[in-house]
Amino acid sequence: MGDENGSTETAMKESTGIINIAKDSDKPKNATVSVSSIQVNPRQRGNPILKEIRNVPWEFTEGIIPDYILGNGCVALFLSLRYFTLQPKYIHERLSALGSGHRLRVLLVLIDQKDPHHNINKLTRISILCNLTLMLAWNEAEAGKILETYKLFENKPPDMIMERTGTQVHEKIIEALTSVKSVSKTDAATLLGTFGTLERIIQASPEDLALCPGFGPEKAGKLVKVLRENFKRGLSQ
Repeated sequence: MGDENGSTETAMKESTGIINIAKDSDKPKNATVSVSSIQVNPRQRGNPILKEIRNVPWEFTEGIIPDYILGNGCVALFLSLRYFTLQPKYIHERLSALGSGHRLRVLLVLIDQKDPHHNINKLTRISILCNLTLMLAWNEAEAGKILETYKLFENKPPDMIMERTGTQVHEKIIEALTSVKSVSKTDAATLLGTFGTLERIIQASPEDLALCPGFGPEKAGKLVKVLRENFKRGLSQ
């Protein structure tokens, strides 16, 4: 009789769209997971972003607390902004269950509201206070891509995503010149092509610089001011 009642109750919940999610405290803390795929908490079953994860394997794993395990020490919680509006205490409960034993904790937020700024500010504050990396996705495809990227770069060195700088002398000069506001890479290349060396650029008069294509008196004046500025400031009296 008890089994029949349980089956009937489950069927009623499924037919009305009510999903009974087990509490994290009821799940085993130590679950064996594969390192080659994204581990997905069964509570995420039916989440549309799973269909957007196409470049890395993923699998449902019982007994895990995060919504996603993206690598060694890297986990993610998923939150819809609309759901956060309806259930603001949910994220606090999830963070409490998650604990702090992870090197990187990502809060992946799906922006599904027309005016999200107020709630984004709230989540930004929560992320700062709880040491979370806040990632915003404006659709399901972006959310899936974010999870993919974390997994794909799991074992990559930091310089893989850092801006690359040139090693040749002229590349270094162009990089230095473009640090001056309003001077583009094209402008820097023009200066090098006209004067040949950085020394000659520094020694050039504002009038000579203004004659270069793409330059004028104003841009030339700003460049001269920066290049000839005395970097050693006098001592305050």
